[in-house]
Amino acid sequence: MWFVLALLSAIFAALTSILAKVGIEGVNSNLATAIRTVVVVVMAWGMVFLTNAQNGIAEISKRSWLFLVLSGLATGVSWLCYYKALQLGDASKVVPIDKLSVVITLILAFVFLHEQFTTKSLIGCILIGIGTMVMVL
Repeated sequence: MWFVLALLSAIFAALTSILAKVGIEGVNSNLATAIRTVVVVVMAWGMVFLTNAQNGIAEISKRSWLFLVLSGLATGVSWLCYYKALQLGDASKVVPIDKLSVVITLILAFVFLHEQFTTKSLIGCILIGIGTMVMVL
């Protein structure tokens, strides 16, 4: 199931980029990000109430709150940068560079989460990096 959800995530992320590129034309990138964020917030809280998950708020630890807030801040900065880059550049160049986050995530997971970094992971990171450069140049 995780694979199907991950694939759907990739499909919707691709749609996000194309729809955003069309929608951002003539719109301030910060305003566009704010509009997108409101939609995401409404959808996320809608799912919380639809699945009756709101009762779990009181059970969240301080540590989890801290890291969820930091993650939210990182997402916000990422979206602001992404939308500005998308407004200034071609989607076909901006999106591959944005997807270098896969390589960066693998490195950070190895350093901070002590996840295993295999030969396969290293080769994949190198190929993603090379592929990104080929697509952008």
